[in-house]
Amino acid sequence: MLAGTLFAGSASAEGIAGAPAPFDKGGVKVALVTFISGGDFFQAYQSGATAQAKALGIDLTIFSGRQDAAAQREQIEQAINLGVQGIIIDHGQPEALKDVAQKALDAGIKVVAFDVNLDNPKIPQVEQSDHELAKAALGQALADNGTSFNAGYVYVAGFAPLDRRNEIWEEVKKANPGIVEKARWGAVNDTTATSTADQTKAAFQANPDITVVFAPYDEFARGVKLATDEAGISDKVKIYSADVSTADIAEIIADGSPWVATAATNPAVVGAVSVRAVAKLIAGEEVPHNIVVKPVLITQKDLRDNGIKTIEDLNAKLPAFGQSDAATAPWIPAAK
Repeated sequence: MLAGTLFAGSASAEGIAGAPAPFDKGGVKVALVTFISGGDFFQAYQSGATAQAKALGIDLTIFSGRQDAAAQREQIEQAINLGVQGIIIDHGQPEALKDVAQKALDAGIKVVAFDVNLDNPKIPQVEQSDHELAKAALGQALADNGTSFNAGYVYVAGFAPLDRRNEIWEEVKKANPGIVEKARWGAVNDTTATSTADQTKAAFQANPDITVVFAPYDEFARGVKLATDEAGISDKVKIYSADVSTADIAEIIADGSPWVATAATNPAVVGAVSVRAVAKLIAGEEVPHNIVVKPVLITQKDLRDNGIKTIEDLNAKLPAFGQSDAATAPWIPAAK
């Protein structure tokens, strides 16, 4: 086994009463092969996937790719050799994955992709509605700052969710020519927040007139906040992002925080949806090619006014955040 392989969930010997085969007898094996292993979002995603797998009696194996395309390919090969009935591919570089994903399909394995477009009609895509995420966050930016401001933008091309969010950023700039993108930067690696912070410092040194930063990934936003705090300019900048975690909430509600809004789905819910989707395929049921989990806008004011400090608080006080009816079926038990 490659380092970073985890086992989660346990096969149910008796299966689920009334469920279609093979879930009526249990013993279903599924692999979750990730690309990005660090950050609160991905840990929560895996937690949600694990909980849903346990509820379904799925023996779930999690492979952590650690931002290594070659390792992720090898892990999919390993999953095929393990004889799993389903594989969930979580992020990654499409060109490095398309052929090995097809190899899994050729072996009779059901495949679902989360936030990576494998351009295959037989592989459903679980998405966070990235267009809606970006629209919500940027809508708040326009409401707060008007239609003319100097902006910084954190972006790395080649990642499906970031590319989709970028499409909305380009549309918003085109519709509002008063928005001037002064600088663009970003990194996706083992230390995304720290790397982004270093780049942010350089961007602001060269462009001290930036007043709004669109950072459509929470690790990006965390890095921007770190940089503005260290530079003592947090009172001069507003940060708008996507995604959320308990650690993010603490950063957003902190006194003087420039991080004023984020648009997000619950990553644990997205993880559960991914497992439900592959389970339905294994059971011979149809799922749509695009499985969309809708986001909600979360503002600093909402969090403070409602005393929200954790993801659990968000689930309780914003029900739309804590659940999704995507890829459900009467025989699928709820994740706990």
